[in-house]
Amino acid sequence: MTQSDQGTIWLTQEAFDKLQQELENLKGPVRQEIIAKISAARDEGDLKENGGYHAAREEQGKLEGRIRQLADMLERAEVGETPADDGVVGPGMKVTYKFVGDDDDDAETFLLGAREMEDSDAGLKVYSPQSPLGSAITGAKKGDTVAYEAPNGKELKVVVLDAVPYTG
Repeated sequence: MTQSDQGTIWLTQEAFDKLQQELENLKGPVRQEIIAKISAARDEGDLKENGGYHAAREEQGKLEGRIRQLADMLERAEVGETPADDGVVGPGMKVTYKFVGDDDDDAETFLLGAREMEDSDAGLKVYSPQSPLGSAITGAKKGDTVAYEAPNGKELKVVVLDAVPYTG
């Protein structure tokens, strides 16, 4: 599945702006810096044994890949208004769930949205709506039990304990 086959991704305005800023920085100053490194290394002579030249070219390849990824993501982004507070799981919702049969009552909470929205300060995990758990619970309501197949092939069941709009 290619990036563009994945459809729309939900982002907050803050996450969209942050990605847009990163893209502009990569396309401008960062790209110019790498071009200068390649040019300087090329001026050193024999390119076959020029480690600096090859490292700069590899760095350029990674940069161009990230630029394409960001441009595609921003093109497919749906900058979300805060979703309705109706208890239905969907992109932009903070979801609390627990595994059926888990006697420890260990509930987990995550944000259903784009991974780029992950906020390490808040400690909130982000699951994509295309992930096995994300796609299984999308549309479920508070109190629903949902089964899905984990990447290892095992069937898991979860109970949706809560679904509220993510406010950042």
